[in-house]
Amino acid sequence: MDNVDITLIKELEKGLPFQVQPFSSVGERVGISEDEVLIRIRQLKKTGVIRKIKARINQRKIGVIANALVAWNVTDADREKAGHLLSAFPGVTHCYERVPIPGKWEYSLYTVHHGYDKEIVTEEIKSMAEETGIEQYVIIFSTEECKRVPHIRIGISGENL
Repeated sequence: MDNVDITLIKELEKGLPFQVQPFSSVGERVGISEDEVLIRIRQLKKTGVIRKIKARINQRKIGVIANALVAWNVTDADREKAGHLLSAFPGVTHCYERVPIPGKWEYSLYTVHHGYDKEIVTEEIKSMAEETGIEQYVIIFSTEECKRVPHIRIGISGENL
């Protein structure tokens, strides 16, 4: 990966222009041809640097208003297995492990869910708890979307790669 790849990734993280040949415009901003953009994207995808390029939908505009973070309390011994089980459920968009705070916050696994109705999302989460045998969990629904934009992860000089 070179400086052109880093510049290309930064441009892609900003999003594609909504036009007939979006990669041509990206190439102009990077200083390379559309063909070179596509070659580099394929290589970055092949090496796993880029997972996918996709549209970013405003969920609330299409009625997805039941967004929940669920904190799950599982033992250290069960954490890896539980993480695999929870992440396999179709309603889970994210699954994270975090260090608990003993005596204050014992939850170590977190899942994120999005839906059209809080009751339906809650029922899906209850079913997950029953199927996995996890008894202690907390559902936290969002009340307002304060910020939702992709964060540019690459520093000015390409650090964080």
